[in-house]
Amino acid sequence: SSHAPGVEPGPLRQLMEFPQDDLELLQLAKECNTLEPPLPEEDEYQRYSTTYTPHNSERQRERQRGLIKQTFELDMAAAAERQDDQDDAKRQSVSIDETPRGSWASSIFDLKNSSPDALLLSVLERTAAEDMDRRNTEARLHGRHSDLLGLYPPPDEDEAVERCSVPEVPKEHCGQRIMVKCLSLKFEIEIEPIFGSLALYDVKEKKKISENFYFDLNSDQMKGLLKPHTPHTAISTLARSAIFSITYPSADIFLVIKLEKVLQQGDIGECCEPYMVMKESDSSKHKEKLEKLRLQAEQSCSRLGHFRMPFAWTAIHLLNIVSSVGGLDRSDPDSDSGTVDSEHILKRKGHGTWNERKKKGFERMSVGDDMCNFATFRPATLTVTNFFKQEGDRLSDEDLYKFLADMRRPSSVLRRLRPVTAQLKIDISPAPDSPHYCLSPELLHVKPYPDLRVRPTKEVLEFPARYVYTPHTTYRNLLYVYPESLNFSSRQGSVRNIAVKVQFMAGEDPSQALPVIFGKSSCAEFMKEAYTPVIYHNKSPEFYEEMKMKIPANLTDNHHLLFTFYHISCQPKQNTPLETPVGYTWIPLMQHGRVRTGSFSLPVSVEKPPPSYSVLTPDVSLPGMKWVDNHKGVFNVKVTAVSSVHTQDPHLDKFFTLVYVLEEYSFPFRLKDVIITEANMEGELKASMAALKGALLDTCVRFLHQLLSKLIQLIVYPPVIAGQIVNLGRAAFEAMALLVNQIHKNLEGNQDQHGRNNLLASYIHYCFRLPTAEPTVPPSYEMPMQYATLSRATARPSSLHLSRSKSISNSNPDLASTPVSPDEEVQRIIGSKANDRSCNRMSAFLDSVALFSVPTRQITKKLLHEELALQWVVSTSTVREAALQQAWFFFQLMVSIMAHHLFLTSKLEVPRRQRFPDRFVDDIAALVCAISADIASRYHKDVELVERLNSSLAFFLNDLLSLMDRGFVFNLIRSYYKQVPINPSSLNALRMDFIRIVCSHEHYVILNLPCSTLSPPASPSPSTSSTTSQGSAFSSMVQDQGVATMFELSVPFRHQHFLSGLLLAELSLILDPDGEGVFFLHKKAISAVHSMLCSHDADPRYSDPQVRAHIAQLYLPLIPIVMEALNQLHDFSDSSPARVRHASAHADDTDPDGSNIISQSVAMAIAGSPLPIAKANPFALPTAGRQSSSLSAECSRTLLVCFLWVLKNADAALLERWVSDLSVLQINRLLDLLHLCVSCFEYRGKKALERINSLTFKKSQDMKARLEEAILGTIGARQEMVRRCRGNLYFSLPERSPYGSQENVRWRKNVTHWRQNTERVDKTKTEVEQESVVDGNLSTEGSLIVLDTLEIIVKTVVASELKESVLGGVLRVLLHSMAGNQSALFLQHCFTTQRALVFKFPEMLFEEDTELCADLCLRLLRHCSSSVGSVRSHASASLYLLMRQNFEIGNNFARVKMQVTMSLSSLVGTSQNFNEEHLRRSLKTILTYAEEDLELRDTPFPEQVQDLVFNLHMILTDTVKMKEHQQDPEMLIDLMYRIAKGYQNSPDLRLTWLQNMAGKHSERGNHAEAAHCLVHSAALVAEYLNMLEDCRYLPIGCVTFQESAVSDDVLSPEEEGICAGKYFSESGLVGLLEQAAASFNMAAMYEAINEVYKILLPIHEANKDFKKLATVHGKLQDAFNKVYNQRMFGTYFRVGFYGCRFGDLDEQEFVYKEPSITKLAEISHRLEEFYSERFGDEVVEIIKDSNPVDKSKLDPNKAYLQITYVEPFFDTYELKERITYFDKNYNLRTFMYCTPFTLDGRAHGDLHEQYKRKTILTTSHAFPYIKTRINVINKEEIILVPIEVAIEDMQKKTQELAFATNQDPADSKMLQMVLQGCVGTTVNQGPLEVAQVFLSDIPDDPKLFRHHNKLRLCFKDFTKRCEDALRKNKALIGPDQKEYHRELERNYNKLKEALGPLINRKIPQLYRALPHKDSYLLHIL
Repeated sequence: SSHAPGVEPGPLRQLMEFPQDDLELLQLAKECNTLEPPLPEEDEYQRYSTTYTPHNSERQRERQRGLIKQTFELDMAAAAERQDDQDDAKRQSVSIDETPRGSWASSIFDLKNSSPDALLLSVLERTAAEDMDRRNTEARLHGRHSDLLGLYPPPDEDEAVERCSVPEVPKEHCGQRIMVKCLSLKFEIEIEPIFGSLALYDVKEKKKISENFYFDLNSDQMKGLLKPHTPHTAISTLARSAIFSITYPSADIFLVIKLEKVLQQGDIGECCEPYMVMKESDSSKHKEKLEKLRLQAEQSCSRLGHFRMPFAWTAIHLLNIVSSVGGLDRSDPDSDSGTVDSEHILKRKGHGTWNERKKKGFERMSVGDDMCNFATFRPATLTVTNFFKQEGDRLSDEDLYKFLADMRRPSSVLRRLRPVTAQLKIDISPAPDSPHYCLSPELLHVKPYPDLRVRPTKEVLEFPARYVYTPHTTYRNLLYVYPESLNFSSRQGSVRNIAVKVQFMAGEDPSQALPVIFGKSSCAEFMKEAYTPVIYHNKSPEFYEEMKMKIPANLTDNHHLLFTFYHISCQPKQNTPLETPVGYTWIPLMQHGRVRTGSFSLPVSVEKPPPSYSVLTPDVSLPGMKWVDNHKGVFNVKVTAVSSVHTQDPHLDKFFTLVYVLEEYSFPFRLKDVIITEANMEGELKASMAALKGALLDTCVRFLHQLLSKLIQLIVYPPVIAGQIVNLGRAAFEAMALLVNQIHKNLEGNQDQHGRNNLLASYIHYCFRLPTAEPTVPPSYEMPMQYATLSRATARPSSLHLSRSKSISNSNPDLASTPVSPDEEVQRIIGSKANDRSCNRMSAFLDSVALFSVPTRQITKKLLHEELALQWVVSTSTVREAALQQAWFFFQLMVSIMAHHLFLTSKLEVPRRQRFPDRFVDDIAALVCAISADIASRYHKDVELVERLNSSLAFFLNDLLSLMDRGFVFNLIRSYYKQVPINPSSLNALRMDFIRIVCSHEHYVILNLPCSTLSPPASPSPSTSSTTSQGSAFSSMVQDQGVATMFELSVPFRHQHFLSGLLLAELSLILDPDGEGVFFLHKKAISAVHSMLCSHDADPRYSDPQVRAHIAQLYLPLIPIVMEALNQLHDFSDSSPARVRHASAHADDTDPDGSNIISQSVAMAIAGSPLPIAKANPFALPTAGRQSSSLSAECSRTLLVCFLWVLKNADAALLERWVSDLSVLQINRLLDLLHLCVSCFEYRGKKALERINSLTFKKSQDMKARLEEAILGTIGARQEMVRRCRGNLYFSLPERSPYGSQENVRWRKNVTHWRQNTERVDKTKTEVEQESVVDGNLSTEGSLIVLDTLEIIVKTVVASELKESVLGGVLRVLLHSMAGNQSALFLQHCFTTQRALVFKFPEMLFEEDTELCADLCLRLLRHCSSSVGSVRSHASASLYLLMRQNFEIGNNFARVKMQVTMSLSSLVGTSQNFNEEHLRRSLKTILTYAEEDLELRDTPFPEQVQDLVFNLHMILTDTVKMKEHQQDPEMLIDLMYRIAKGYQNSPDLRLTWLQNMAGKHSERGNHAEAAHCLVHSAALVAEYLNMLEDCRYLPIGCVTFQESAVSDDVLSPEEEGICAGKYFSESGLVGLLEQAAASFNMAAMYEAINEVYKILLPIHEANKDFKKLATVHGKLQDAFNKVYNQRMFGTYFRVGFYGCRFGDLDEQEFVYKEPSITKLAEISHRLEEFYSERFGDEVVEIIKDSNPVDKSKLDPNKAYLQITYVEPFFDTYELKERITYFDKNYNLRTFMYCTPFTLDGRAHGDLHEQYKRKTILTTSHAFPYIKTRINVINKEEIILVPIEVAIEDMQKKTQELAFATNQDPADSKMLQMVLQGCVGTTVNQGPLEVAQVFLSDIPDDPKLFRHHNKLRLCFKDFTKRCEDALRKNKALIGPDQKEYHRELERNYNKLKEALGPLINRKIPQLYRALPHKDSYLLHIL
């Protein structure tokens, strides 16, 4: 027996032993799809399987059914958000500047009255650490999800090379099926019965592609006319609906409908006439005529009821129905409004898929063109109204094809003909899958057929347009006879109305006509004779008739077709018989044992043929016979057979006949012209086998099963000829190899992903049977395919249940054992698992069947598997090549044979080593060796062949593991590995596939000896290594080998666990970063491991945790492998830059044993650590940062899930022992890996899932990988096509590139756009829901596994000395896991672990790293505001304990207090979805804890807690306000500004808030403001540093900074915990200033950068940091260079708020700073929209002017905004200092805007009444500031009188002129524009008019004298400038503008002339001789 003796029963038992018997042979009764068997014929299938993959996506979905939905805050927040959006509209706006910060009293009152969350009782108890750990672990393990991989997406189906689909059960071929129902047929007049037939024709192929379907829609009255002729009507002939099958859909298929009527006198035209002319509705007119016609019809029916005549026909173009069912009016058969090409028709009908396909670049495939998909279309009901009358001389199929082609043309000839009007209604629809009441073409009832009395539907036999390659599986033997034409023109006598009678004769006596001709409609089912329709008065008629016959299976030479020609007399005449025979001819059906089919041109005999004519053909001229037309062929007829009995192929016929002769031993035998005797038999047989390759492939396939069976039989039972054994093994093997190869080559489309042809696979699977005994009963020759073996004998005892013999492994839990009795079978079906089996049930069976024991005569028998192996090993050249090409076939066949053999010889109980003889074992070894060598040597020549060969070999070895000695098979696997090297990578891919297939063995786990503890013997086969005391294996699992070897791919490990060792070794090789070009292998290797683990998870045998732990042992080395690969994994934490991955150890900590060459500093860089790298190891990989990750996200994720699986299922004690041996560096690596796992499996949330649409992302990733593989040439290109998609991947492949990583990376870029599926499938809501449940469970389980592992690490570390360096890392991972989106369940466990950690190692937080404490506080606070109650409870408990511990250590908890306060501030400042209500509850909970804590009641602790809580509550209250103004950026910043000011006694918090403000500004692109916030912060820090120590090079407090940011900030460096943040240090100051400089740079304020660096430079100089100095000077140089660039600074607007709606903002004015070039309209729109949203659309109004607002005139219920554009305003003295553009835009406090007005209230008037108001505003701070809007604190107005307005205008004009004149480089266009405006005559209110208004008279008011004079001087200046401008223009213009210039000069001169007198008129009063006064005046001017 193959298992150890002393295994105690228990869950581990099944890991120890193989099931006793792995094989079963089940004989399946072949399913018959009709109620009656087609012929008594049985068949037997078997199935043989060991490949066992229990996981797939369906199974997975099953397993995911009962998941509990995890609670995630993320999803709750999303739901709440929708609620908030509705509430927002109701909020009011309030100003803040003035609201006082909530007073202490009110705050405390609020808090005291709120209610706390539930308290955790255990928090306040003191327990020992061990108890706490134990409790926590128990809680964590409770209710966990057992199979982790059930939550992860199943392995990619494309990668599953081991997935071997069970071939389809062989069944008859069936194309796309359409159902046609004939509903009604009505003519204008009803006078006689009309009969119809339907058939499909393919115009392009010129072929009739279905048999005829006959229907009869006549009324009962009409049918009654024919009653005498059809006494009995079979129900099968009453069918009105038919199912047509179409294998090759095309646009050229027509459904042709032909109508016939009873024969009557007159040609077709005459008979159709009434139908074209008369209408029933005109009955009064035609009454008599109609009566006459009816009478005639009645007479015809009674006399000529047997005979028919052609009447009319029409056709329906199927494409129209399929492509555009719907709007087309079908009245007219050519409703295609004619375009010749079907493609165009399609487009016209707008058929979507065609165009999409075209886009995809598909060639138009002739097969199954997508545009003609007959399987799915909308059912249509058509009414066909036009029929064409048949033309007597154009009835042949040739003519029909011409008509059909013509029908598609626009100018159809048919259209011009007069139609026969009728109404035929038919339904066309896709046929249902299993229609009820259906008859097969042989008229058998197809299941389901509930009631035999119901009118049936007929299946119409298809005649496919091209070959269909399907073997026959049912009996079919039909003959179709098509009379085509007859030429009796030379026949004398009255032969005009000719009918041909056809009979199928079994002999020559007339009574031997067999009733085998199928009836048409409304008649008997089978007839003895059939007639063709008669064409009136035509001596050479054409026919279109089809006669269908069901012929007997065993035809003899006497069977023949007899044709009798009759003349029918249509008129009843005296003494004239109805029918007169006028000729005879016949076709003998058998000749040389072959059925005769094809086209015949037969002579016709005038008289009855003589006796025994039937064995001859009519071509033989018999003496004394009279022939028509001199024995010429005058009758053309075509005969075709559709038969599973007659091959109709000479080569096959000959082979089958010879085998038959051998079996019957009937020598001599005449075969055509050769007589077969014993002497030439062998030669003939071998020749016929060699000739098989000449047979038509189509026929070979149809008779495939019989062919292969015969060949196999010849190998097993070499025939004995004349007493000599003739060895045909080699010939048969060759014939088989060539046949199989030919089938493969020609039928590429019919393969599975391993390149196996389905036909052959299903043969082996279902039809192959070992010939068990020499055939003795002679079978009837006609059925060459049935050889009788004893198993078919009729005397089979009924007790023998061999009738179900299908070999499936027994240990498959669903198939417990072979049924022994019917009861057991029933039980088994119900699902009981009968495990106990009688040991020798097999021999018991066989005893009851003596039949098997002795063959009837002594014969030689060879064992087929031995013979096959031998023949294969010795085969050469073409045969060897053919066998190699199809190795899978021979391998599968051999396995199948071996299984049969063991079964039939009862060897299954024999020890495996004795099952097969040594020579066979040697042959197998030689074969495997040779094939491995082929794989290694040919992989670059024929990639695709090698790929197939490789997988076939792997499947073969997998199967052998169930049949042969396993040690032997392992050695074969070893020999494969020796022969197939690792490089190049394409071979590596093959090795990967190979091991994956071998490992998919159902007993893979047991093959790996998961429980054995001894080092195994050389042959690791369970049958030999029986362990001595199995009991001890469980008690001390790993006593005798170091734990380390279990976690490495050590020699003992690989010996012990052979297969998993191989698998992991491959993975480790492939993940080796130095490996070349292996990126496309990553997915392969990882997917293989993933797939294995999935199958363990899904396997019910291994559900026990103890068993799982043993299985996990097989994969322990995966943990170090993944740790090694850490640097190659995708960094999942990248997506949120906020989470940096910290490295955990110090830079110089290297690994002592050197097993790890990555230096720590590099590891740090990889981990994204902010520490500067101190030194690098020379061997380190050149990886800066994690960009080098070479695994895709998908691969990394899968690898990590496998890693977690091992951690989850491995034995915890074992893991502890392993961790305790690791170095610090390795533990830190493990922690890094866990950190990555947390990010990787973080829950994405339902929203994210809804966004990621079902396939797109994953598929495109796969296709990307797939393309890469193809391009890098690891997969054969054609194989790629065939295997993946059969037409989904059309691209041309470049030559194989050298495997360079560059190549791949570059390629990846372009490939990302490549989306495979254009049709996206949207998921339903429930699917998304389910997906989020699964994702949530995966995330929770993944995080819990990380938590378990962290606990193990902490446990081992406590015992060792390493704790400091490791614990920080543990806490970081813990904090990181708190930071993500986690489920409530996980967070509860996470907090308990965190509490335990802090409890055990308080010093870690409170003495060492501030950052950790800060992080922890931040995380805890975040969860205190969670919307999930349980999470809040735990978070507040953790926070309270943190305070308590801090207090207990140092009797004050300043540090925690500080950190918590800062955390809250930053949380509030940055978090979007932050809920103050929830946080308030948590604060209350903490207060409650403090009150309940009895131990500390008498200490100052509770009071301190209260203080802290109240302070937090204050911050919170501010937050609520901030929340309200989330959408109003200005308001928000004002509020943050005020909060920051509120923290004057807490610099840390002030800093925090300033930074929050800077962050908000940067987000909105206000870089100048952000820079100011940072400068503010720097000033604060400088002040603090200055107080600490007076340092020469540091700035002297905040004085150095121009504006005192800190004057009123209180700083006391003494108090602990204050100013403890990282910024309060020299490096912090430098950092802030650097950031400020960067922000100024982004704001393009380059001059300010210099000011910042002035403070920085001394610090760097003092530190002698020249590198930094170089950088700073470099940056300064850049900045100064950029000063001259074109820059745009802000635009300013005054905004006034009016109306009580604005609350405190009412009547406030602000200056807003907006981005440069903001238009007034933009800001108006923005503010209007914002406030409308807040108050409602009707409420907000914009005041359109800038005049002072009169509040009394405003509507109190409205909110008014007044927005005005303002410009910076500088006094004249200021302008002297503010020279540059920067100066004029920096430090701005005064702004001005102008308002024009007239005294009567209008804004504008004539020049003399135009006044202007200038308003100057002063703000409280200078721009840019830390806010973007500043209050206006002062406002002054200056009013200009009209003349002053004129002076300003003229000054402005003069300035413009001066600017245009002196512009450099000169701009002539600009100059001309300005000039034109100044001197143009037509300018309205131009200079001339101004002068005339103000200068023509001296003013009366002396106050205006000065103004008058100023204006006069302005004009003087103006004319001078005009002159300069003209001069300049003259110099600039070209010759073409001379005239224009002269015009300008003329205008100028006119202007000067007009101005002259005005300018020169001085006011005498101003020029009195008062020198001192004058000079004073001049000075003023």
